[in-house]
Amino acid sequence: MRRRQFQRLIKEKLKDFRLFVVSNREPYIHNWNENKIECIRPASGLTIALDPMMQACGGIWFAHGSGTADRDTVDSNQKVWVPPDNPQYELKRIWLSKKEEEGYYYGFSNEALWPLCHIAYTRPVFRASDWEYYKKVNHLFANTVLEEIGFERPLIFIQDYHLALLSRMIKEKRQDALVIQFWHIPWPNPEAFRICPWKKEILEGLLGNDLLGFHIRYHCNNFIDTIDRELEARPDRERSAIVYKGHTTYVRHFPISIDFDAMSEASKDREVDEEVIRIKTKFHLFDKIIGIGVDRLDYTKGIPEKFKALDLFLEQNPEYIRRFIYIQLGAPSREHIPSYKKINDEIDEWVERINWKHRTNHWFPILFLREHVSFLSMLAFYKMSYFCIVSSLHDGMNLVAKEFIAAKNDLNGILLLSRFTGASRELSEALLINPYAIDEFAQMIKRSVEMAPEEVFRRMKKLREIVRGRNIYRWADRILTKAIQIS
Repeated sequence: MRRRQFQRLIKEKLKDFRLFVVSNREPYIHNWNENKIECIRPASGLTIALDPMMQACGGIWFAHGSGTADRDTVDSNQKVWVPPDNPQYELKRIWLSKKEEEGYYYGFSNEALWPLCHIAYTRPVFRASDWEYYKKVNHLFANTVLEEIGFERPLIFIQDYHLALLSRMIKEKRQDALVIQFWHIPWPNPEAFRICPWKKEILEGLLGNDLLGFHIRYHCNNFIDTIDRELEARPDRERSAIVYKGHTTYVRHFPISIDFDAMSEASKDREVDEEVIRIKTKFHLFDKIIGIGVDRLDYTKGIPEKFKALDLFLEQNPEYIRRFIYIQLGAPSREHIPSYKKINDEIDEWVERINWKHRTNHWFPILFLREHVSFLSMLAFYKMSYFCIVSSLHDGMNLVAKEFIAAKNDLNGILLLSRFTGASRELSEALLINPYAIDEFAQMIKRSVEMAPEEVFRRMKKLREIVRGRNIYRWADRILTKAIQIS
């Protein structure tokens, strides 16, 4: 489905509704930079995926305003039109105190729910004070949305695990609202989820939705099994629905994607080619086999496992010394949480160890750039890289895999993709890896760099067909159409 086709169809389908999107992360952040305000798009799969949908549909997006210049760019109603260069919808910012952000976001969302839902062997931390802030901020979001929706029938599209209580809070005040939520991370099995002290409140909150979406069917099944175990509800497995206290919540899988056409076309721009030359010149990358990894510095992303495999690859294949370089782009993330500080330190140690072990006078194998990069630079890194490694230990989807595919118009690229990502269910022509099996991982790196060109082209051509056909507009159309059908 193309953008114009989506716009035409969805406007007709939404003619009786007003669309609201609610998320913690905002799609555009305004920051002060040397006495000037700059607008950036955060490195978030959620916002990158949903922004094209909102530009096509219009409406209001509610989110926490976290930028240093966010307050300086909103009007008296705390709104700003975005994107800045071609405004299409309104962004309404919600302000949190440091204590609220600490307890709700860094605390309960990311020290409790995030590790609870990801099988990455990091123990969740449950603090009653964090839970109180989580409830308080969910109430703040609910009140802000309720003040804005007015008398039109609202379709409220809630995003992710930060706002698990929001749908029920809204439904208690506006039963006419059509409320849907997409859970962007995995849902664990019932045995894992049962350790949460507030499991009943979270489950009851999510059952306030009319439609609840996950990336893959397995996560839907886990959620239904959890409800069956924890609440006196009536799961209807044939319809994939749950009836609780007279209200029906439909549970469906909707694999999220990207705006393939826009990214593919953007990667053809002359500016991207110029950026490729600039980067290659700056880091002496000409005549090198280039690999790329683009990850938040998070313990679920399998970055140390990736470096161990690269280390073993070079040990076993010394002929690639000086011929090969791996670029790791690492966006800093939640650095003052102890588990994130630990993984940052571990990543630094591995980079230093491997570069010291294998380096020559004018070469080292890993170039680690700990920074946010612009969209232009990101496209350039994808375009100039021969292979991309996505080594997540557990991931709901992972859109980096799809972005790399969209940028490879020349078909000359290989994707190495963890079996433990939602994306691996769709992207069958990728080289699937087990990031825990380092020997096998290293062999797959060797296979990728030595693959025959005709097989490389065949695989990438098929991958591009898959992502083009299952783009963000198809995802949005499916989930919004299903919501309207059940309304």
